[in-house]
Amino acid sequence: MKNLVLISIIFTMISKTTAQQVSTDKVNAKNKSALLLIETQNEWMHSDGKLRKALLEDEELMLNSISNIEKSLEFARKEGIPVIYVRLQFEKGYPELANGKSGLRKAIPNAGTFPKNGFGAEFYKNVEPLEGEFIVSGRMGASGFAGSNLDAYLRNNKIENLYLTGYATHVCVESTLREAHDIGYNTFVISDATSAFNRTQQDYFLSEIVHHFGEYLTTEEFVK
Repeated sequence: MKNLVLISIIFTMISKTTAQQVSTDKVNAKNKSALLLIETQNEWMHSDGKLRKALLEDEELMLNSISNIEKSLEFARKEGIPVIYVRLQFEKGYPELANGKSGLRKAIPNAGTFPKNGFGAEFYKNVEPLEGEFIVSGRMGASGFAGSNLDAYLRNNKIENLYLTGYATHVCVESTLREAHDIGYNTFVISDATSAFNRTQQDYFLSEIVHHFGEYLTTEEFVK
């Protein structure tokens, strides 16, 4: 009888320890993760944004991404997952881009996008940062890490898992994904919380690019 009681006590202790460990693992996973919102600014998300008007070919893809970014953000805030805004903005005259002759260094000044304190560089109203949410500064390139304080923030806060949302899927989201992978982070793209210019670009990124540098999941999978 005493042996049965002892066995029962041991099983109870093991069950409690296991439950506590699972709970601790979940907390640690949250603490080591962050949601990145890449260029969730008016240039892309507002109907009057320059880039949305000039480059977007699939309005449904964009609208779906906006809705899912909002859902992902709501979930992250509720669960206490750090939220990071990977903003892009430039000084008047774009001196940081040094009169670039090609690529984004040429295209951005020519289009006049992301001007500091301008409408296009403002955060889209439905996903504006709350007090205490980190806004990346110093970014000068397609990757969220280019010239910015993003890596320092992540390492100082012991964040290992990055969940990427935002724009454009095949440009800045992809560039951030690649660099994050190469410098040691676990990278995940929330696929339907991003948008390329068209469906072909979006599908190619998901089928041919992501698996080299991380993984992707849907918003529904993320919030579960």
